[in-house]
Parts: sequence; C-alpha cells; structure tokens
Amino acid sequence: MKVAGLLGALTLTCLLTGCGNESALRDGTFTGTGTGRNGDITVRITVKNGVVSDAGIVTQAETPEFGQRAEEEIFAQFLQNGSTQGIDVVSGATLTSEGLLDALDEALATAHGEESIAEVYEDAECDIVIIGAGGAGLVAATEAASRGADVIVLEKTGIVGGNTNSSTGGINAAYTAEQKRLGIKDSTDVFYEDTMRGGMYQNDPALVRTLVDNSAAIVEWLQSNIVGADLSDVGIFGGATNKRIHRPLGGGAIGRHLVPLLHKAAVMQGADIRLNNKVIDILSDDGRASGVLVTTESGDYLIHAKAVIIATGGFGANPAMVARYNAALEGFATTNHPGATGDAFALVSKFDAALTQMELIQTHPTVVCRTGLMITEAVRGNGAILVNRAGKRFVDELDTRETVSAAILAEPGGTAFLVFDHGVRNSLQAIETYVQQGLLVEGATPAELAEKTGINAYALAETLVRYNGFVRAKNDLDFHRTPESLERQLKTAPFYAVECEPAIHHTMGGLKIDTKARVLNTKGEPIPALFAAGEVTGGIHGAERLGGNAVADVCIFGKIAADSAADYAGL
Repeated sequence: MKVAGLLGALTLTCLLTGCGNESALRDGTFTGTGTGRNGDITVRITVKNGVVSDAGIVTQAETPEFGQRAEEEIFAQFLQNGSTQGIDVVSGATLTSEGLLDALDEALATAHGEESIAEVYEDAECDIVIIGAGGAGLVAATEAASRGADVIVLEKTGIVGGNTNSSTGGINAAYTAEQKRLGIKDSTDVFYEDTMRGGMYQNDPALVRTLVDNSAAIVEWLQSNIVGADLSDVGIFGGATNKRIHRPLGGGAIGRHLVPLLHKAAVMQGADIRLNNKVIDILSDDGRASGVLVTTESGDYLIHAKAVIIATGGFGANPAMVARYNAALEGFATTNHPGATGDAFALVSKFDAALTQMELIQTHPTVVCRTGLMITEAVRGNGAILVNRAGKRFVDELDTRETVSAAILAEPGGTAFLVFDHGVRNSLQAIETYVQQGLLVEGATPAELAEKTGINAYALAETLVRYNGFVRAKNDLDFHRTPESLERQLKTAPFYAVECEPAIHHTMGGLKIDTKARVLNTKGEPIPALFAAGEVTGGIHGAERLGGNAVADVCIFGKIAADSAADYAGL
C-alpha cells in the first residue's frame, strides 16, 4: 500500500491496521478513493452485521487489460479477509493495485467511523521548492536535499513518478563502467552524433553535449548508495550505433525499478514530498521566482523559496494543446499519465519565459491498440520484428520512432504486428509484464499464431525464414537493420504477437533552458531563481527523441537543476 497517497485523509492507525478487524464496522454502504495509473479509483463497500459483504468499483479510468485483473484479484482477497492486510499488488498492475488498496482503506475507515479530514497546510518557507514529483523532480529533490537544502516537492496527483512510472526501456549512457565490463565500445562523441542525427540536427548542440558528457556520471550516481539502482544490463535501441541503454538485470522495466528507489532516496535525504498539492502560481519578486501558490482540498497556501525548479513533465495528455501545436496528431491516443497536461507553460508567462519547438511531438510506434499501453523498444532491440497483415516486414524495426510510426500508419488499418519467439521473451524480463497483462497472442507454431491474428500464414513463415538468414549472416538485406540487434533467430516455440499502433508519447518542445538548467526568457537571459528539468523543457531531443534518452534527460538535468538551484541559494 502506498500510505502517502491518502495525503493525511485517514489516521495512521487505521491505515496500518486495515480498520475492519479492530472493532465492529457500521452497517451501510461506504466509498473511498485512491489514485491509480490513469486517475482516481473510487470503490464502494457494503457492511452487514458488522462484516464486509460486498465491494465493487464506482468509477475508474484504468486500462481494462490489466485493471480488471487487479480488481478481481484484490476484491477476492479483500472480501475473504475483510481488510487489506496482507494483500500484495498484482504484478503488472502496480499503480492500479495501490490505488485500489488505498480506496478500500479509505472506505473501511469511513465504515469504522473515522472522519476523512484533509490535511491543512500553512504558509511556509524553504530553500528550494520543486514543482512535480516525476523522475526529474525526484532526482532534483534527492540531489538538493543531499546538499543540505530544505526542499519541498509539490505533486498535483496522488502518486509520484509521472511518466517515468511507465518507462520500460532504460537510460542511455556512453563510456560507462558497465559497457567496459561487457566489452562494449562506445564514446560520448558517438552518443552525441546519434542523438543529433536522431533529432534531425534540430537539437540544441550545447544541451546535447551536456547530456552525453554527464551520462556515465549519472549512471554511477544512480548505482551509488544514494539511490541503489541496478543498471547492469546494457542493450541497443533504435537510432543507437552501439549498445548503450542501461537497465536492470535481465532487461527489466526501468521505471518500476527506479521510481521507488528515487522516492525513498529523496525522503531519506530529507525532502518533504506533498501529494495532491497543485501549484497554481509561481510567485515573482521583481522578476525573480520567489515561491509558489498551492491549492489543496483544504485550501490554498504559499511557499516562499530561494529557488524554484519546474519538473512538471510535458503535455502529451492534453489533447487540445497537442492539436494546437501539431494539428496532424489530433485524435491520437497517448501513452502519457493523466497529469501530463502542460500546466507549467501558463505559470511562467509572467516571467516572459521562452518556449521552444512546441510543435515537435513524438509518437511511439508500438502501442497496444486501443489501450495506450506501450511495448518497449527493447523488445525490437532484442530481436522482435514488425509485420503487416500480409505477413511481410515493411521497415527497419530499429529506425527512429518517427520513421517506424509513419511506416505503420501507412499500412492498411494503420496498425502492425510485433512478432517474436520464446527466445526473445527469455532475453527480456520486461516482456513478462505484457504476459501478465494478457496483451500477447501465443501460438505453438508460426501457422497457429497467424491463424489467431489474421496474418497471412504462408508469408509469415517465409518472412521468419528470411529474417533468420539475415541474423545468421549479420546482414539485413531488406531493411539494413543494425547488425548489433541481429542476435537471435526467431525459431524457438512458442511464438508471440501483439497488434500495435502509434500513439503520442513524448513532447520534445518546452521551456528553453541553458546548460545549467536555468529557464531563459525571450531575450535569451536566465530568469533569476527559476530552473527546469525533464520533459517540461525543450531543445535537447530535437525533432525526434531516441529511446533511452528520456530517462537520461530527466536524471541528468534533474541533478543539474538541483545543483544550480542550490548554488543560487548559496548552499
């Protein structure tokens, strides 16, 4: 259970004990609310003769493919036990599970007679206030607090992590100890050129140089005792010349590994993280950012600070804003969490803050149709191929995301099938999440897989034979896929497929910053005491972000923003 998600609405005793077993519950129907991946989850429980007799969902916005499974498993245990004690989160649906458990706890507390009293915050002062508790905000909080700063982090939703929660790839870094250990030859210059080329040379060169030159150091920092991350597995993603995406052993999802560690690290260093606290204004003292105005369920309050860091993320979950900046993407689904709505851009208008490249919005090519659930690029990096309904490959699977997305959209129906075998599944732990979520179609043979998916069976078999020959020769004659990714033939049963479509994934544009993460105004001058990091900024990725560069961006510039803010504050 994520106790912090209830934001003081219940007594600690009730949360830890489950309430229902401590004394008789009041008869009646009671509701409670928690925060899931896609927003609030409201549940109801029915109590008869002091015992919970029924429970169910009132409202929720979770994806059916794994939300339903989490609901079934958790409600079954809850009705048997009468409390949430001992109920574990459902694998592959962590955020949904935690939201359900929080909601059930709140409903139990109400049935137990506990009043739901929102926490009241008073005006405060601190050294550094951070807006947003996603990856960049948590890194900034950890670093600033470790330097002795009094840090308050404000998160408008009920959970930490933001889009980083859903990151399944890894973090790009060059010339690292892990690469050297594995015999991988790479350099920051090659990393720089890959990133610039991937961004169609529309990137800010100075920001890209800062990214690549600090990449090995951030991996070392994340692996240190401060955070304790495992980044020992190194693979290859689209647009990369060499293997440089670092992730947990076995190719596990980076987000679900990193976010809890960063959250714990920030708290251990002394940062005050406040959920369900939305910043509605950034204070200005003669043009200097001097704090924030915050709104909560119990009212508004002020925080005065020596420096402000904006880490609110992008606007990929704001359809109106997406359409305003790039009309061609109107109506697209999104992989973004609901809080990615671009709030920060209105907050900084009083400072004449500069925005850059707002029209540059990336789609991710392999998103499960009608769900918004992304299949990590690592699946393709480890050997999966893309085929159309005719059973043919039609693109280099590891070309840039824009190119692969465009190729899929050009196919009939605008979708394609990601196809791989059990060898690929065994090579990448992240795939187990998709198995648990029920996203994959499985066939004992390619023919059976084709029958279940509607792919042309003869052509699929022919495609697999031809591709396996390319793997043996380390030479893709059809689409020139990078030889480093031609490691596994697709011939080990069973075989798997998932139908995919492109969806909005990352907004490359945002606040214009310099290499010290200072927010610049339209004259190109740093705005005093105002810093930013992560997807809320623009210029780093250019026209197209490479897979693995997002986590690098949020971590590297989150740390730089914290150091710059601490320096500004005289710490």
